[in-house]
Amino acid sequence: QVQLVESGGGLVQAGGSLRLSCAASGRTFSNVNPGWFRQAPGKERDFVATISRSGGVTYYADSVKGRFTISRDNAKNTVYLQMNSLEPEDTAVYYCATSTGRWPPRRRSEYDYWGQGTQVTVSS
Repeated sequence: QVQLVESGGGLVQAGGSLRLSCAASGRTFSNVNPGWFRQAPGKERDFVATISRSGGVTYYADSVKGRFTISRDNAKNTVYLQMNSLEPEDTAVYYCATSTGRWPPRRRSEYDYWGQGTQVTVSS
């Protein structure tokens, strides 16, 4: 079992920044590939980014490439998502999740455990 708790969401103006955190407990965090997904109202839950076990390799959705940065601190069992140049289209509930499958895990089905989500709202 893995418990994941996201934090750091909120309301920000377009062009602003937010940093999301996801704290994990219950399993050796360094053995998993964590990722971030997001779900806007009425839409599917979409892949955003993922990071390898060591943190040395990252993978992003095209829509956030160059604006978002995923990182991890295995000593703190935490994964982060730094979001810059936010746009109203980034408004969604953001979820972190963990995967132990193939690299890179981009599908929801490849993730085993999920957090409750944190709301990000970007105003124009």
